[in-house]
Amino acid sequence: MQLWADLPPERQATLHQAMAPQQTIVGVMTPHTLEELSAMVVRAQDLGCAVVPMGQGSKLGWGGLVHAAGPIVCLSTTRLNRIIDHAMGDLTVTVEAGLTFAELQQSLGTAGQFLAIDPSYPDRATIGGIIATGDTGALRHRYNSVRDMVLGVTFVRSDGQLVKAGGRVVKNVAGYDLMKLLTGSYGTLGVITQVTLRVYPIPETVQTVVLSGAADRIQQAAQTLLNSALTPIALDAISARISSHLQLGDAMALLVRFQSIRESVQEQSQRCVDLATTFGLAATIVPSETEGDLWRRLGECMAPTDQTDLITCKIGMKSSGAIAQLLQWETQLPGFGARLHLGSGLGQLVLPTTIRSTQLLSARSTCQAAGGFLTVQEAPIALKQQMDIWGERGAALAMMQAIKQQFDPQRLFSPGRFIGGI
Repeated sequence: MQLWADLPPERQATLHQAMAPQQTIVGVMTPHTLEELSAMVVRAQDLGCAVVPMGQGSKLGWGGLVHAAGPIVCLSTTRLNRIIDHAMGDLTVTVEAGLTFAELQQSLGTAGQFLAIDPSYPDRATIGGIIATGDTGALRHRYNSVRDMVLGVTFVRSDGQLVKAGGRVVKNVAGYDLMKLLTGSYGTLGVITQVTLRVYPIPETVQTVVLSGAADRIQQAAQTLLNSALTPIALDAISARISSHLQLGDAMALLVRFQSIRESVQEQSQRCVDLATTFGLAATIVPSETEGDLWRRLGECMAPTDQTDLITCKIGMKSSGAIAQLLQWETQLPGFGARLHLGSGLGQLVLPTTIRSTQLLSARSTCQAAGGFLTVQEAPIALKQQMDIWGERGAALAMMQAIKQQFDPQRLFSPGRFIGGI
């Protein structure tokens, strides 16, 4: 174990951001094997310590503040970082949870395949952390969510026992679907140690068309695209601030991304340009040499490496009212930036830390009134203490509390981090 006093200042700051004030953090345990990890979980429970599972810690500050009755130890999976099996013919890969997303993509790329997820902090995010937070992005429009990618999972329970669910093939219906239960659980049910994921062949060509113009016409064009026969892999609306930062103009914009064989991409891109002309919008086909860089910079806008001056939120809303909601936030949330994946209705919101909790609550109210939601991911500790970061709890809270009781009766894992203080 690396004790608290021996941790570098930047790692101490990362851990502090995830914990309630006055919590005692003992240090970080980094097991080399599953056996070591299981023994560490048992030892922590015997000593009365809460356990916070983590990878590189890139999203450790997401969610509620961890608050435990006793000291806290962090359990990092970064040394569990092997590729166990890559069944190229079956389009599946089995990896340990501490492997970074970037390393996995690089390995899959040599075989002409890729994992169809575009998470925050792709260079640092680990596979276990991506699954634990359910972190997906624009590719959900075509490839569905993180939980749809997970075919099998291995995790350690609060009693130190290793549990396996699912398998290494796509058509697998054996056992309980614990993969979906653990996805998005924020490390409150167990420590994910190994996963099997669905992968896809890398398509031949990718191209992006940027539509810009009046907000109401962007909304009309977006709805037409959603109802058309075109098959973009991403359809993102971005606010004026983000558009300006990307040098795409000073107003809202719509990014439409196609990926397939060359002829299909060229045909669909041209039809998208024709559609833009119909609605009086400007359309620009992004040059192939800068297309990937555009999406990378967009991701960095919504999940910057240095979070000290920003609040980040996850948002959801009906696509039909998305542009109107962004316009309303122009007056409610000064300095905001937003990106919305119109296919799923999910997106991200970034705000300066000068925003008050009352302003956030007002923005949440207008979003909820339109059938959406707003949850705070990363924010100063003081702001998280002033409000319920999760918002509407829905009718499933009692069931989630019962599941937590079954999996973790001693509240060992990340107590308080999930909705309702789970």
